Amino acid sequence: MALLDVQDLSMSFADKTLYEDANFQLNKGEHMGIVGQNGVGKSTLIKIITGVELPLTGSIKWQNGVSIGYLDQYADIPDGMTLIQFLHTAYKNLYEMNDRMAQLYEEYATNMDDQLLEKAGRIQEQLEANDFYDIQTKIEQVITGLGLNDVGRDQPVSKMSGGQRSKIILAKLILESPEVILLDEPTNYLDTAHIDWLVDYLNHFDGSFIVISHDYDFLERVTNCILNVAFGQIHKYRGSFKQAMRQKDEREKAQEKAYEKQQVEIEKAKAFIRKNKAGSKSKMAKSREKQLSHMEIVDPPSANEHAKFDFPYVDTGSQNALSVDHLSVGYTKPLLQPVTFSVTTDQKIGLQGFNGVGKSTLIKSILGMLKPLGGEAEFSPSAKVNYFSQDLVWSNPQMTPMQIVQERFPKLEQREIRTKLAKCGIGPDNVAKPMNDLSGGEQTKVKLAMMEFVPSNFLIMDEPTNHLDDETKDALKRAINKFPGNAIIVSHEASFYQNLVDKVIDVEKLSLRAQPK
Repeated sequence: MALLDVQDLSMSFADKTLYEDANFQLNKGEHMGIVGQNGVGKSTLIKIITGVELPLTGSIKWQNGVSIGYLDQYADIPDGMTLIQFLHTAYKNLYEMNDRMAQLYEEYATNMDDQLLEKAGRIQEQLEANDFYDIQTKIEQVITGLGLNDVGRDQPVSKMSGGQRSKIILAKLILESPEVILLDEPTNYLDTAHIDWLVDYLNHFDGSFIVISHDYDFLERVTNCILNVAFGQIHKYRGSFKQAMRQKDEREKAQEKAYEKQQVEIEKAKAFIRKNKAGSKSKMAKSREKQLSHMEIVDPPSANEHAKFDFPYVDTGSQNALSVDHLSVGYTKPLLQPVTFSVTTDQKIGLQGFNGVGKSTLIKSILGMLKPLGGEAEFSPSAKVNYFSQDLVWSNPQMTPMQIVQERFPKLEQREIRTKLAKCGIGPDNVAKPMNDLSGGEQTKVKLAMMEFVPSNFLIMDEPTNHLDDETKDALKRAINKFPGNAIIVSHEASFYQNLVDKVIDVEKLSLRAQPK
């Protein structure tokens, strides 16, 4: 029996159909990747199979008793709970068993009832079988593997960045070790070394998992089947990611040929009907009309929304756009060696290095959002900066994209906002949805759309490619390349820098921290 059996699944929002009559299974030992463009319903699919959302039609059946772990980036974590306390909650049941065992031993010491001693002994056997006494070692291994050493074990989760929060939720999920793991974009905030650690973990995982990702190299390394969501349909392909994509291309080419052939047949039939509806061949025309009404229509090859970006430019006459002189950044102690560099007219700079090394801290210090520990950063007086922060944090996640943009730019007309959002890939079906109902990719597109209302001559973008599919990344890269002004781009994706920036600063080489092994 399959671990998960999905039958006749249909889902839509407003006038947009995500999928119709979809069928697939997750079997024991399968490592399934889910792929598709932003907005096709990948995250919604995870919410449906976890019961967070209800489909229009269809059945979702999990095998009885199977334990499921879900990487929920919006998990409710109590205020004041620290990183180490949160990770220990992965073993809540074992700690409760340990407390019960201690209670039994205390009661035995009072009344010397041998039955109490036997119960306590059975609990201790269960604790040993579940490696209870190695919990701290397991936690430390995951903290190191996912690059959480520098966050601080006593750091409250509420004070962490979105990336740090995602990492610790992933860490807890790994520690819980359920039979089935559901992951939505787990590599977004991981650098190469920590992605390698996660790949090794998943490849040695005894259970099954489903992972949504736009990191195709990652999927190639960890999956043995792929679920492709496109054109309102869901298709499952077996084999590696590359093998699955070859099968997908073959299917889509066949679909395109079938669509084109059918369109020719339909046009011929319509022409015959128009010509003969009132003549001697009217019966034949009516027969053709009836055949058309019962024809099973082949869907067109593509109906996906494509994003396009265009950042408005304000001219500047300054030659030195930014000067950074022995800038020392950090919170209580320096994270990096003092940084010195300059950005001249129209120059674009890339900042690279492993996550947590201090790239975002450096950016925020340059922008004046954080007070530097020493040195200075000075923009040209004519510089107009347009900043993209990587965290998907909203003042009110229940607000819609339309409301978010209106709140930021109250003088804009709704028509103008809708047009801009649509161009950036946020269609009419998503404009009126709460932000926390949108996928990470769609939320990122809303932030990029808001940047298009800010004329500038200096773009500063901190990990803008997180959550984006390849087509949208390409569109963003073209827009930055086209932008006549300056840019500082922070990205963990080396390929995004190619043919985009004039020089790359490796922040990792400036780090004062121990680097990951």
